[in-house]
Amino acid sequence: MPDHPAGKGAVVTTGNRQLGNRGEETAADHLSKSGYEILKRNVRTPYGELDLITRQAGSTVFIEVKTRRSRTHGLPEEAVTPRKRSHLLASAQYFLQQHALSDSPWRIDVVAVELDSSGTLKRLEVFENAVHA
Repeated sequence: MPDHPAGKGAVVTTGNRQLGNRGEETAADHLSKSGYEILKRNVRTPYGELDLITRQAGSTVFIEVKTRRSRTHGLPEEAVTPRKRSHLLASAQYFLQQHALSDSPWRIDVVAVELDSSGTLKRLEVFENAVHA
C-alpha cells in the first residue's frame, strides 16, 4: 500500500503510523542535538497536524517530518505537496494566533528521513524555511 500524506480521505495504516513515529523520533533527536528546543509534538489544529513545534535561535519553528523506507514513491521531501504546504501554513498561523505569537519570527522546516528495511537511518536532511507564504 502506498504511503499517503495524512489528510482527508488518506488511509494511514498501522505500519505507516509506526514508520511516521520512528521518523519523528529520529528527527526530534537530531534537531535537539542541533540546537532546536522541542516544545510540542503532534499538535492538531482545524487545518491539520503539526508534527513538531520547536524553538531555534529565537524563532518558533514548525517541523514537518516525512519518512520513507524506499524511494518507490519518491524522496520523502517530495511528499510535501502544494496541498500539504497550504495545510502547514494554515496550521502554523492558527497555532501562532492561539498562542499570541503572531508577531514573533517563525518558519516551517521539512525534515526528510530515510530508513533501511531494518529501520536503520540512511539519510536525514533538514530543509530550513521549506514552506512559506
